Amino acid sequence: MTTPEQPRPRTSFDPAGMAAGAFYRVLNSVVVPRPIAWVCSRSADGVHNLAPHSFYTVACVDPPIVQFTSVGRKDSLRNVEATGEFTVNLTPEPLFEQVNATGTDFPPHTSEAEQAGVLLEPAEKVSALRVAESPVSIECELHATLRLGDSTVVLGRVVHISVWESAVRDGRPRIDELRPLARLGGNEWATIGEVREIPRIPHHQWEADPTIGERLRQQ
Repeated sequence: MTTPEQPRPRTSFDPAGMAAGAFYRVLNSVVVPRPIAWVCSRSADGVHNLAPHSFYTVACVDPPIVQFTSVGRKDSLRNVEATGEFTVNLTPEPLFEQVNATGTDFPPHTSEAEQAGVLLEPAEKVSALRVAESPVSIECELHATLRLGDSTVVLGRVVHISVWESAVRDGRPRIDELRPLARLGGNEWATIGEVREIPRIPHHQWEADPTIGERLRQQ
């Protein structure tokens, strides 16, 4: 990539000199887009909780582990600690308003799914329910939790994944059928938008064709 003659001006954000909430808003606006874990869990009293968590990713391949972060001690965290199970459901575009509504800070004894009109159904291998109208449900058993400051990382070992048959082609789920939502900064959300595909360049091909690097540096 060519270097500009004059660097573009930048605005600096220093966590040491900012309130935690103000820096959090900046951080949320630059770590984007974020996939959403629509976590369904069950309390010790049998109340089913459904909440979106946008600090979410794959943590390990073998064994398969996913992780989400509870900022503060949310119901999802308390329930998972109590029962050791949860499901992560994909947040599909048609349920945009329902996903947003389940982020409301309802009291622990209230079911967000019931309030937002989200239908839940039994999962295959865990006692936590899954979202019936979500094309993907990842069933997890609690692997570990990690406390970091005001937040707790929840690591769930994946014991089962179910995907709508209509969303699977050639042995894998297809993004155009899943239509996931993503979180941005503030109150902003995103849909999948344009999907671009490009194969990774193996090293032997890079060595055989030195013009690859030249073309990239000239862009």
